[in-house]
Amino acid sequence: MDTKNIEEGLLRLILKAETEIPSDVIAAMKRAYLVEGGAAKMQLEAMLANAELAKKKRCPMCQDTGILTFFVQVGTDYPAIGILKEVIEHAVARATLEIPLRPNTVDPMTSKNHGDNLGSYMPHILWDFEPGESVHIVVLPKGSGSENMSALGMLSPSAGLEGVKQFVIETVKKAGGRPCPPIVVGIGVGGSADLAMNLGKRALLRPVGTRHPERLIATLEEQLLDLINKTGIGPMGLGGKVTALDVHVEVAHRHPASLPVGVVIQCWADRRAHMIVHKDGSWEVK
Repeated sequence: MDTKNIEEGLLRLILKAETEIPSDVIAAMKRAYLVEGGAAKMQLEAMLANAELAKKKRCPMCQDTGILTFFVQVGTDYPAIGILKEVIEHAVARATLEIPLRPNTVDPMTSKNHGDNLGSYMPHILWDFEPGESVHIVVLPKGSGSENMSALGMLSPSAGLEGVKQFVIETVKKAGGRPCPPIVVGIGVGGSADLAMNLGKRALLRPVGTRHPERLIATLEEQLLDLINKTGIGPMGLGGKVTALDVHVEVAHRHPASLPVGVVIQCWADRRAHMIVHKDGSWEVK
């Protein structure tokens, strides 16, 4: 297996995520631009211009290039499972120097920064295994402005869906303009504390404008999107009709005595990119 070839693909993946906003996000931003006015419209115009310039010049769209999370779905018949972690790490170190990315990983005890975006559990890699011969990799860069607004609520089951809605809205209101709205909100409901937060981040991988296949969950997404936009926080917290571009909810079965809710907020850029690595080592970035 040509690991260098796969490393090149991963480098292209990271570059795309950092410099090209997904088309579904751009479309949502343009829709928001049409309905806003005043300062809100000016902010959206600047964001869209920034996105266009970043893509044209192939440079990061934000000075905070984030911490990289990789979601890796591995086919159980893929012939080189054992090399994937090392290749991802090498690609991150190269991307830091070559794109370049801001070195964002520091030792939590000493604040020492080794300058390569590597470290304990970094980059964060989440693994799934399914039948098949290929590997699907999605990278999600996320800066601290939005990550710091994440919240976990361990609700009483008696709070029900109304309690879930209240917790989400309170979290968004508390965040205000700090996560650089219009935001995308990922929500995990159920499971355990760690699983709820994991599901919230996974929810950010879904394209803006898509709904959950289960009608009850899709309805909750629509209700939350409406409630968030009624807060009037608006683009960059300056007031307006569009505070969120979308809300995505993922769920897991829970213990009868607990109702975890994980809220993970993403900034307007909603950076992500997808790569497929085939059995023969060839790859494509989408």
